[in-house]
Amino acid sequence: MSVEHYENFPVASLLCPPALRPPITAIYHFARTADDIADEGDASAEVRLADLAEYRQQLLAVTAGAAPAARWRHVFGPLQQQIVQHALPLPLLTDLLDAFAQDTRNPPYPDRDSLLHYCRRSADPIGRLLLHLYGIDDAQALRRSDAICSALQLINFWQDLSVDGPRGRHYVPAQDRERHGVPQADLAVCHDTPAARALVRELCGWARGLMLEGAPLVHQVPGRAGWELRLVVQGGLRILEKIAAMDHATLARRPTVGALDAPLLLWRALTMRAGTP
Repeated sequence: MSVEHYENFPVASLLCPPALRPPITAIYHFARTADDIADEGDASAEVRLADLAEYRQQLLAVTAGAAPAARWRHVFGPLQQQIVQHALPLPLLTDLLDAFAQDTRNPPYPDRDSLLHYCRRSADPIGRLLLHLYGIDDAQALRRSDAICSALQLINFWQDLSVDGPRGRHYVPAQDRERHGVPQADLAVCHDTPAARALVRELCGWARGLMLEGAPLVHQVPGRAGWELRLVVQGGLRILEKIAAMDHATLARRPTVGALDAPLLLWRALTMRAGTP
């Protein structure tokens, strides 16, 4: 999950329940720091993997009750408190680290299942951690949360094609790319073609389907958290609308949602009803 996704955390939002701001902030800094280790600066993949392994060991240590080591004390000190206070599930935190380690290798994704398997570790744990804090753990809610989080991850991928290609990050499943006759080299150099746009259109339809599958979760999450989730869902759908409005040319430029979209998102969030996106 990208840094942009982590900035969708309701850390500073007025809609975030005040009692949950400390654990959400701690999870945010844990994920953001690990993402920076995996993705920022000029370190080699080997150094990044070594740092992530050390980061994982510190997580395991503080979970077992050891005092945080000096290097990332600012991360693991607050996180340790929240692990104890809220019984945060360790497997969800380690899944995130697995995904960051995978990112350092930039592996190819042969099909949609392999990409969704990555999303299961890079994106879905965030939603499940938040539901854990809200005390929601039924199977249907977890499935819907996974669908929303995976959809957000996919939307971010298709939004960022013009950024990821030159960086050597290729999340488009080879099976879809080959079916549309789009060479991998075209994605690497951001070569915008009719075939590439048709590919992006289909991938956006996939992401939209997942988002709509998960959207009923907004009616299961109570209070402020439910309103936060409504805005997250509508924000993802709005990005897809903007991609469609530019005829799916995200190899050429990156669409964004900004302040001018806020009134529309708020209205759509307010008017969400069961059975409608």
